[in-house]
Amino acid sequence: MTNHLYLIGGTMGVGKTTVGKILKDNLANSVYLDGDWCWDMHPFSVTEETKRMVMENIAFLLNNFLRCSAYEHVVFCWVMHEQAIIDELLSRIDTTGCETYVLSLVCGEEALKERIERDVENGLRTPGDLERSVLRLLLYEKLDSIKIDCSNKTPPETAEAVLAACGIAQ
Repeated sequence: MTNHLYLIGGTMGVGKTTVGKILKDNLANSVYLDGDWCWDMHPFSVTEETKRMVMENIAFLLNNFLRCSAYEHVVFCWVMHEQAIIDELLSRIDTTGCETYVLSLVCGEEALKERIERDVENGLRTPGDLERSVLRLLLYEKLDSIKIDCSNKTPPETAEAVLAACGIAQ
């Protein structure tokens, strides 16, 4: 049995979490990991030490999921806005016998603004998140990844586009 690893990046608010959960629910024998879970701390602190720690945490969990015979599909979502982050993560993961797909969810600035403003209204994000997210949006175009434009797609349609881009029949 071949495992499938989906590394799904995208700026904050683009829909990674929602799409990742849809993929987990729609793919047989699947597991989902959100990179943010690996450093959900208070106060939130980004230092060289915490960046090293989160990368170790993510790699440990992904390697364990890939080794576990119960899973055929491992779905991982995280911001991953720099190629160096993707490359480091892949260097820490044993992908032997595994089809690996690196994808970036992208959308237009207006669509991103609408999504984040809705999240702010629902108490899920702060107004400052919009500026940070928009600034990162263009970084995804530079990545060696499959781009999925979700500007005019619902989350289920985006999940279908991810699977189609990976050649996975549902």
